[in-house]
Amino acid sequence: MAKVLIIGAGVMGLAAAWQAVRDGHEVDLVEAAPEPGGMAAHFDFDGDSIERFYHFVCRTDFPTFDLLRELGMEDRLRWRNTSMGFYTDGRLHPWGNPLALLRLPNAPLLAKLRYGLLAYVSTRRDSWPALENESAKDWIIRWCGEEAYRRFWKTLLEFKFYEYADNISAAWIWTRIRRIGRSRSSIMQEQLGYIDGGSQTLIDALVQAIESAGGRIHLGSPVQFVTTRENRVTGAETSARHFSADFVISTTPTPYVADMVPDLPEDWKQRYRAIQNIGVICVVFKLRRQVTPHFWVNISVPDLTIPGVVELTNLRKEIGRTIVYIPYYMPVTNEKFFWPDERLLAEGFGCLLRLNPSLVPDDILATRVARLRFGQPVCEPGFASRIPPVQTPIEGLQIADTCFYYPEDRGIAESIRLGRAMAGSIPALFPTTRPSRRVETTVWTH
Repeated sequence: MAKVLIIGAGVMGLAAAWQAVRDGHEVDLVEAAPEPGGMAAHFDFDGDSIERFYHFVCRTDFPTFDLLRELGMEDRLRWRNTSMGFYTDGRLHPWGNPLALLRLPNAPLLAKLRYGLLAYVSTRRDSWPALENESAKDWIIRWCGEEAYRRFWKTLLEFKFYEYADNISAAWIWTRIRRIGRSRSSIMQEQLGYIDGGSQTLIDALVQAIESAGGRIHLGSPVQFVTTRENRVTGAETSARHFSADFVISTTPTPYVADMVPDLPEDWKQRYRAIQNIGVICVVFKLRRQVTPHFWVNISVPDLTIPGVVELTNLRKEIGRTIVYIPYYMPVTNEKFFWPDERLLAEGFGCLLRLNPSLVPDDILATRVARLRFGQPVCEPGFASRIPPVQTPIEGLQIADTCFYYPEDRGIAESIRLGRAMAGSIPALFPTTRPSRRVETTVWTH
């Protein structure tokens, strides 16, 4: 079969490697970091194994279910009834169901009804192509009115996208509403899942399965550049060695692509460079006591510059102490991205005090600050037409990262789906010499 080189050992790269070895190919997987997993990788948090960036499973994450079944670990999936809170007007309110919406004080009834209608329709629509060229702001105002946008959406978008907030795709927002809206056991009860032991359980199982099937994983091996000959990929160069390959799949962030693949046509390089990203900082606290009863809390007050908090232990209840993530999203040009950890931790704890004034500094058992420069693509209206095809003009070279499954948001399930699809498109039979013959491959378009 083919010699396949996969660049990047995040979930997408691992899923591609798993599919390729299952299809009988010879597989090498190279990763710049010293550990696999990417954004799903764990760290030791004062004795607990925790994701650097929080993850959860929804009822519609079918690629995850299929992969767990193949790996013989479907029994490791756990489901929990979870809830959402909404902090506004100086108070924490229940959120995420029709009764909570109607009971929310200081909001006009008509605005609440229109907001609820939008959530209902969004959850039940399987496609909504008209949203692709509309901004989320315009779409929400059209359905809900200015008052509902101001109360429920404005600060969430502004503290996630800053100067890009008014020009985010409505299709991207809609798919987020739909995914969460469909992860319910009833109209009143949200239900989310997790893998026992966290995402690292899946990462470890994939690594073991790939290596048991003959695949080779090379950690701490950043790719310097992809090599080609006569418009055909031939492998990739790392600081340690050259990996020869018939097919290469790159899952690294698109901002790296133009320099990593010097033989790409210039117009393609410009398309990769044009994809903008937001950075993310996750400030993580381990505490002696619970902050709120909710898995996540949306925050809508102008002086708290975060869109919300995630209390992981209200999902993964087997962890003994409270684990809370405070995600800061912002362009990396923002001076706050370079704040020292101590300043971020002080501000973050101040936010938690607003949610639960009974907290005291002695409740803090451990802290962690994780930063990622390319945490969230900026998906403006018409974004689908701006994404290059997965199959590049260089034969045998496929390139994708998390923005390529737009309008779906970043997530393990979509990474699994796209990674496996790329590996599955590799031809099972191909000529061993190709002076001029073109190999048939799947051409991906958006």
